[in-house]
Amino acid sequence: MDLAYIPSPSTGVIHLGPIPLRGYAFCIIIGVFVAVWLGNRRWIARGGKPGTVADIAVWAVPFGLVGGRLYHVITDYQLYFGEGRNWVDAFKIWEGGLGIWGAIALGAVGAWIGCRLRGIPLPAWADALAPGIALAQACGRWGNWFNQELYGRATDLPWAVEITAGPNRDAGTYHPTFLYESLWCIGVALLVIWADRRFTLGHGRAFALYVAAYCVGRGWIEYMRVDEAHHVLGVRLNVWTSIVVFVLAVVYLLLSARLRPGRETVVEPDTAADVSGGKDGDAGAKDADGKSTEAEEAETKGADAKDGEAGPPKADLRKAEPAEAPGAEKG
Repeated sequence: MDLAYIPSPSTGVIHLGPIPLRGYAFCIIIGVFVAVWLGNRRWIARGGKPGTVADIAVWAVPFGLVGGRLYHVITDYQLYFGEGRNWVDAFKIWEGGLGIWGAIALGAVGAWIGCRLRGIPLPAWADALAPGIALAQACGRWGNWFNQELYGRATDLPWAVEITAGPNRDAGTYHPTFLYESLWCIGVALLVIWADRRFTLGHGRAFALYVAAYCVGRGWIEYMRVDEAHHVLGVRLNVWTSIVVFVLAVVYLLLSARLRPGRETVVEPDTAADVSGGKDGDAGAKDADGKSTEAEEAETKGADAKDGEAGPPKADLRKAEPAEAPGAEKG
C-alpha cells in the first residue's frame, strides 16, 4: 500500500463555457512570461533597452513552438502516421508533444531574424535570455503532469506520481521525471546566473553553459522514462541527442573564450548612440556652478534687454586705434 505519492489531476482541461482551458498550454504560457521577464531585466543590466527582449521574443516564440512540434512529430512519427493513427493529431499541440531540441533550434532562427531587424548581436541576446529559458522549461514540464505523460519507471517512493489508467498507460505510481527535470532546470538557471556574474560571460557563452548543463540532466532523466521512443545502438534517441549537443556546446564555450574573451561592451546600437550624444552634445552642458550654458545665455540676453530699456546706449569707452601713417609699410 502506498502511503504517500503525488496525485495527478483528474483532467488536464477545464471548460469555461465553450472555451477549453488546458493546463499544458498554461504551463507553456507561464514559462514564456517568466523567460521574457527575466531576460528583460538581464538585458537592461547589460546596457540594452527595455522591451527589446519582448520584441525579439515575438519572433522566437512562434518559431520555437513550430520547431518543438516538428521535432516531436518527426522523431515519434509512428504516433501520428502509423497503422490506425490519425495524421490530424500531429497538429494538436495542446495534447502535449514538444521537443526542446527542435524548439531551441528553430527558435534561434526566429531570434536571429528579430536581432537582425534590430541590429543586435544574437549571442548577446541569447546570453541575457539563457537562464530564463531554463526557468521556462521548468514551468513547461508541469504540463506533462496535467497530461499524465512522460513519467518514469514504477516506484513506491514517497514522491512517486500517481498515474490513472488510460490510453497506452497503466495505473500505478511512477518516477515523476517531469518533476526531476523541472528541478534540474531551476538549478541550471541558478548556475548560469552565478557563472555569468562570477566570470562575466559574453559572446554566447552563458547560453552555451545553459545548453551543456541541461544536456547533462536530460541524459540521466531520459534513461528513467518508459514512454515509447526510438533507440540507436540500444540507447534512446534523446540520449544521443543530449550527448551530441553537449559536446557542441562545450566546444563552443572553449573556443569562444579563447577567440573572443570578455563581454560585449555595446549590445544595442541605439543605446550607444544615446550615450555618446549625451556626452558630446552641448544641450546638457553645465558650468562649475551647475547652471547649463543655455540658462546662462538666456540670463545674459535678458540683462542686455533691460540695459537697453533703461536709457540711451553707453558710449564705447574703448580707445580708438591710431590710424596708420600714409606710406607706412605693413609688418
